[in-house]
Amino acid sequence: MNNILNKNINVLGIETTCDETAAAIVSLNEKGESNLLSNIVHSQYNEHSKFGGIVPEVAARSHLKNISFIVAEAIKQANISNEEVNAVSVSCGPGLIGGLLVGSMFGKAYSLSKSIPFIPINHLEAHILSPRLFQNIDFPYLALLVSGGHTQLLYVEDLDKISRIGTTLDDSVGEAFDKASIILDLGWPGGKNIEKAAENGDPQSYNLPRPMIKRNNADFSLSGLKTALFRIAEKETLNKKVKSNLAASFQSAATDVIEDRCLNAFKIIKKINNNCKNFVVVGGVAANKVIRKRLTNLSKMKNFSPYFPPVEICTDNGAMIAWNGIEKILKYGISNINDPDFEPRTRWPLDPMAKPIRNAKEPR
Repeated sequence: MNNILNKNINVLGIETTCDETAAAIVSLNEKGESNLLSNIVHSQYNEHSKFGGIVPEVAARSHLKNISFIVAEAIKQANISNEEVNAVSVSCGPGLIGGLLVGSMFGKAYSLSKSIPFIPINHLEAHILSPRLFQNIDFPYLALLVSGGHTQLLYVEDLDKISRIGTTLDDSVGEAFDKASIILDLGWPGGKNIEKAAENGDPQSYNLPRPMIKRNNADFSLSGLKTALFRIAEKETLNKKVKSNLAASFQSAATDVIEDRCLNAFKIIKKINNNCKNFVVVGGVAANKVIRKRLTNLSKMKNFSPYFPPVEICTDNGAMIAWNGIEKILKYGISNINDPDFEPRTRWPLDPMAKPIRNAKEPR
């Protein structure tokens, strides 16, 4: 903190990587105390639900339509003026290029008009750092990122120093939940619909596979589980009871896979750094109550301290983007993080040295 901040700062965070248009204000005082002043999220659920998934062109147009209003509302609810914003932090990848262009161009124009720094943010890193906005979590730590687009286990040594130790070989966990929900005719998005249906189901009613269980690595595979669910659903009459039982069985199988992969990650991380004691779980799937409970119990059993962001911060939001900007200001100094020439990236791996999966040309 010394010689970095000599006054309170307010950072505007903007998020437009996928189907949420979001903005937030996070403040930091001279004592290093952070405060989330506002967090506005406009979900595009209504625009995409009839298609059963996200349509990139529709998403981009919705971002363009709403971003100025969302940013204005975030500043208003923070009870500050535009002149009191000290930096603008924008998610510049990975994501859908249309949304990334909308967010980055708006952020650049805002920073230029106010003569304040523009901070490009890796959306995935923002997720991984988000619990630090609310809790005192020291580096290094093990992080599980489980979202609609990504499933990775990562060794977070420091800001901008992240190593991948496990990833999905096919579907992400969030994608598998979405597809399972479509298979069971529960609607989109799938995470909350599967979880809700599973509350009234028997997780032992169907014997679904647990891909990758007991393998000596920390990688994931969900496509076989999804396919097995599809084949069973084809033969069943999908009444409410059957849907609930299938949803519960699917959720149980997916959670078993996650738990097993994390158990291996605990072993791997101890070989990398035996002093690593913290375990952070982030991303939209981290909002699932069953998964949170199982991973909390597993962590404590293996002498790790588990951390989750608040449920509303698990899905995409501006608060985590603003906080990542503050983390960069604290590490590099506010005069050293302005990068208005940064170009948005549809792909932006956290660990550029990680091995590409299968036929991919670069790591996820």
